[in-house]
Amino acid sequence: QLQLVESGGGLVQPGGSLRLSCVVSGFTLDYYAIAWFRQAPGKEREGISCISRNSGNIYYQAVKGRFTISRDIAKTTVYLQMNSLKPEDTAVYYCAKSRYYYCPGSSEFPYDYWGQGTQVTVST
Repeated sequence: QLQLVESGGGLVQPGGSLRLSCVVSGFTLDYYAIAWFRQAPGKEREGISCISRNSGNIYYQAVKGRFTISRDIAKTTVYLQMNSLKPEDTAVYYCAKSRYYYCPGSSEFPYDYWGQGTQVTVST
């Protein structure tokens, strides 16, 4: 059964860091691109970053320099290291599997499987 399970969210103060994990199963991680999305209250879900063997690391939002995507094929896990967090980073964060071996962009539609999400709250 194909699954993506996120973890690592929580409450952090502005300027703090979190590392999100997305453990995947049921498919070969190296064959597909995986992306991180987020959805803030009252806003649409937006793509943040994507990783694949073909595309490398791609950042769709103005998070480059603060966020870093990586993956461990042996652990079937994709990570999102988030540093210098800001209150506007508060959202539910999701990982998603692309239908393709390359990163297809920041739209939701090319992604066919999603995790359940993990809440990140940046606040004092």
